[in-house]
Amino acid sequence: MSWYRQDGEDLLLFLKLQPRSGKDAFGEIIDDVRKLRIKAPPIDGKANAYLVKYLAKSFGVPKTRVIIESGLNSRNKRIRIRQCTDLPKTLLTQ
Repeated sequence: MSWYRQDGEDLLLFLKLQPRSGKDAFGEIIDDVRKLRIKAPPIDGKANAYLVKYLAKSFGVPKTRVIIESGLNSRNKRIRIRQCTDLPKTLLTQ
């Protein structure tokens, strides 16, 4: 298994969030989970809202197509991006 996989027309991502980071950036892959640093603090759902916005922009899809399937209260998250079949080229080269 990898940190991402296709599920029909959707893309599933397995991420470990690091909130309150100095910058937004995808990090290393550890045990089939990709680290993602984001600037937002983990307070009152701000990190989750920011994550959805950041991923929508990164993948070029509307925010409504980015769903946090599991891990709302955890750093480990399973994300579904509906009707998305490819990773952005910037993620393929990292």
